[in-house]
Amino acid sequence: MSGAAAPVGARARVALVLVSHSQRLAQGAVELSAQMAPGVLLLAAGGTDDGGLGTSYDRVSTAVEEALGVADGVVVLADLGSAVMTVESVLDMEDGYDGKVRLADAPFVEGAVAAAVTAHGGGDVSEVLASAEHAGGTFAVTAGGPEDDEPAAEAAASTDGGARAVVTLRNPLGLHARPAAVLARLVAGFDASVAIDGVNGASVLELMKLGATGGQELTVTGEGTQAADAVAAVVAAVEGGFGEV
Repeated sequence: MSGAAAPVGARARVALVLVSHSQRLAQGAVELSAQMAPGVLLLAAGGTDDGGLGTSYDRVSTAVEEALGVADGVVVLADLGSAVMTVESVLDMEDGYDGKVRLADAPFVEGAVAAAVTAHGGGDVSEVLASAEHAGGTFAVTAGGPEDDEPAAEAAASTDGGARAVVTLRNPLGLHARPAAVLARLVAGFDASVAIDGVNGASVLELMKLGATGGQELTVTGEGTQAADAVAAVVAAVEGGFGEV
């Protein structure tokens, strides 16, 4: 079993356990998610006890217990059907840990990244779980379909009584994984709803799907108590080039 980015000092709100048939796959997903969300405890529970492909009840149970030792709640992601069954067996034996441990119905890698970013922003178990499960919906948009019109409408609505700014991406690679995670974590820290080019500014996956490159303009809109501060913070981060210029 391996982990990454264990919190130090204060007790964490949520930790993640990633269960895969492959130990290397679980460890890789932990490493990737940790890059997006430093400070979140992520534990890999992959492979069998003899190092083969499969899942281990003991490995999953040990990882969940370790996570509960430092966090108030745990969200578990599993890669394939039998891994899901292993996690469900652990939860059944422990009566669900009184609701403190939740199994996400989410894509393994994308869900882990989205959940980790939300956990980094201070989300509770329900919020982290919802973020992971929403990751599956990022694949459902049909080009030219009705869904394409909705983000623009939401962005337009958010300018009514809110805050708005237009900023140009300075870093050549634009909103690739690391800058997208920086913005998502930043937005999550404000009491505001922020849209960037019409997508949820707190969703690292939606930001990455924009495919925004260097030199492209982004429209940032916000609503809520801290909308102006949130929009200003996003603009400052973009103009700073994310340390890449």
